[in-house]
Amino acid sequence: MILPGQTLGLLGGGQLGRMFTQAAQRMGFEVMVLDPDPDSPAGRIASRHLQAPYTDQTALEALGKGSAGVTTEFENVPASALSLLERFCPVRPGPRAVERTQDRAVEKGFVREQGLGTADFHSVLMDSDADAAYRAIGAPALLKTARLGYDGKGQAEVGIAADVRAAFERFGRQPCILERRVALAKELSVVLARGNDGALVTFPLAENRHVNGILDTSVAPARVDARLAAEAEAAAARLAAALDYVGTMAVEFFVTQAGELLVNEIAPRPHNSGHYTLDACATDQFEQQVRALAGLPLGSAALLSPATMVNLLGDLWAGGVPRWERALADPRVHLHLYGKTEPRPGRKMGHLTVLAETPDEALAAALAARARLTER
Repeated sequence: MILPGQTLGLLGGGQLGRMFTQAAQRMGFEVMVLDPDPDSPAGRIASRHLQAPYTDQTALEALGKGSAGVTTEFENVPASALSLLERFCPVRPGPRAVERTQDRAVEKGFVREQGLGTADFHSVLMDSDADAAYRAIGAPALLKTARLGYDGKGQAEVGIAADVRAAFERFGRQPCILERRVALAKELSVVLARGNDGALVTFPLAENRHVNGILDTSVAPARVDARLAAEAEAAAARLAAALDYVGTMAVEFFVTQAGELLVNEIAPRPHNSGHYTLDACATDQFEQQVRALAGLPLGSAALLSPATMVNLLGDLWAGGVPRWERALADPRVHLHLYGKTEPRPGRKMGHLTVLAETPDEALAAALAARARLTER
């Protein structure tokens, strides 16, 4: 067990790392961050910021020796770095769990091994695979890079066979999958926390909407029937147990128009769709990450109020600084900014959360508050 006053190590210093750091500091821990960005949002508020690449052995040794335990804020940290850190202290989640989520083909194969459904897919590893993949999957489909894709990056729409070849070339012929585009009714996510003793706590299901591949809104509780919610929670718990996962993680789901529940992705970290928990739950997803890393009992994930989270992208700054006072004129609105100095189109700069009597009311109020930010 790691107790307050000791140092927790963190690989990655973006907004998820910043919120982890804030949660750890509230609980009395010191935090050491390894991130190459000198303006890292987490590094700027941590006890110590190691500014170095994630492959820098000297920096990794300093992180491991200086921390009582280490976690990560993103899934693309090299598994070899996590393995090196294990020589010095507990690493949660462990490298084997993280590594299985770093490659889309490996991840989807793992999901199917657990008896859960995914959209149909076919690997594309070389030029000669493109036509075979198209024959197997057809259109409409998406060609996705097997690694490093997020927020819609590394994805291309496919309508005809030639699109597969063209996109594969555009992606530098790196390993890809061709995935059938399903007819969606809803997108859902389950965020959960699992301790090193196997204890598991699941947050209320979130209902998500994406725009241009980037999460735009999350509504909790999701407006779905209890049977579907229970099925999603059980599926996420099964995956966490099979990974022997320790920490906070998320599972994204597609619900098809036929009512089928399909696993889309596993995120071995806190998740954008779980940000509503900061204001709406008894214990938020970042405190759960701290507790799991430290070997402390997990907190309650009880929902205190229906809520909606809306992302604030850099596009909102195009006409000047957003009018925060106009959004906050609604006393139900909570503002979270991530400490990023440069707003860019598509860059997540912060989010708003609104608590209300019903999910529908929370969604309407959150969208209205965000719209007021650009009123002049």
